[in-house]
Amino acid sequence: MDADIIVIGASPAGLMAARNASEKGAEVLLLEKKTEIGNPPHPANSFFKGMFDRCGEVADPSYVVHYLKGMKIISPSGREIVVETPGYAIDKSKFDRFYAAKTKKAGVELRSGTECLGLQKSGEYFLIRTSDGEFSSKLVIISDGINSKMAASLGLKPVKYPQDIAWGIEMDVRAKGLGKPEFFEYYVGNHAPGWKTTYAPRGGDSAAVGAYVRRCGRDANPYLDAWVKRFKALKGIDELEVVAKRYGGDPIVTIPNEFIANGVMVVGGAAGQSGLGYAMRAGQICGDVAAGAVQAGDVSKGALSVYRKLWEKEYKTEHALGRIALETLRKMSDNEIDEMAKLFEKEDLSFIHGSAFEQALQVFMFILKKKPSALLKCRAFLRNK
Repeated sequence: MDADIIVIGASPAGLMAARNASEKGAEVLLLEKKTEIGNPPHPANSFFKGMFDRCGEVADPSYVVHYLKGMKIISPSGREIVVETPGYAIDKSKFDRFYAAKTKKAGVELRSGTECLGLQKSGEYFLIRTSDGEFSSKLVIISDGINSKMAASLGLKPVKYPQDIAWGIEMDVRAKGLGKPEFFEYYVGNHAPGWKTTYAPRGGDSAAVGAYVRRCGRDANPYLDAWVKRFKALKGIDELEVVAKRYGGDPIVTIPNEFIANGVMVVGGAAGQSGLGYAMRAGQICGDVAAGAVQAGDVSKGALSVYRKLWEKEYKTEHALGRIALETLRKMSDNEIDEMAKLFEKEDLSFIHGSAFEQALQVFMFILKKKPSALLKCRAFLRNK
């Protein structure tokens, strides 16, 4: 064998899986097709403290470009739901390199510029054919992102609803004072079917604007173009300098499906595990279980199923509720979204806390108390659309 564990893809989840497995005594080889870690970066360029806390990491100033006080969810007519929660706008390339350095420090052999071309089982081993030769291991962790073909090549269907990947475009833009606000803005409605358009202040004159849509194909350019035009009007901007444009997919409501097999574990976007902090936590769980399986000499699906059990204990309910919420949003009319937003506008939402289930229950009770008839809007989830 070339290593106890071979990790394919240096995504944040893959980096955490490799690091945790190595820290627990496994010999780990991490293969990444990008020549330079973090280049080009994924569009995800911000996160909120509560979500990042789930993986036990602390935001490092080396990659933070702007500190945020929270987010505003803005309905089609402009109603604002303000959620105060610390957040961070980040340099994603620096973020990836930061965690790559921590992973290598943990003893992982990281080979960049090594593209995986094929994966097959040969006796007790997996043979991984790459642009840099062939490697072998008894346990493979697949973490090469939402566009992964490695899991499919083994007959796995790691996500339950692949048609619901949110394909998006994020642009770094500049205009005087554009990056100074301290709230991230999400705009929901049928101008961005199934998900959102965004405005992320990044300090000074810099910001990011983006569009993410579901069930509209992979080309989000028409939605972004329309959003930029509307955004300039909303903010009173005549000229908007475009610095960079990034493309990517968000597995926000795809729901993990088959993400383990004999000698195989799938993690992060490749497994439909969405959210930066959440995916990193999934990587930690994956790495811990992988190291334990190697040390026990049992990498069967049964032994690796501990990974699924632990992940489901922490995140299954959260992902399921998230899917219900965003599918309801996708099927609602703009008027229905505005009416629902009216309930929460100017409300103190600090009462919402706890687990995903507890939060959902608190929101339900709030609506029931304030305007019970508004719950009828949730019937949109049942529409065949």
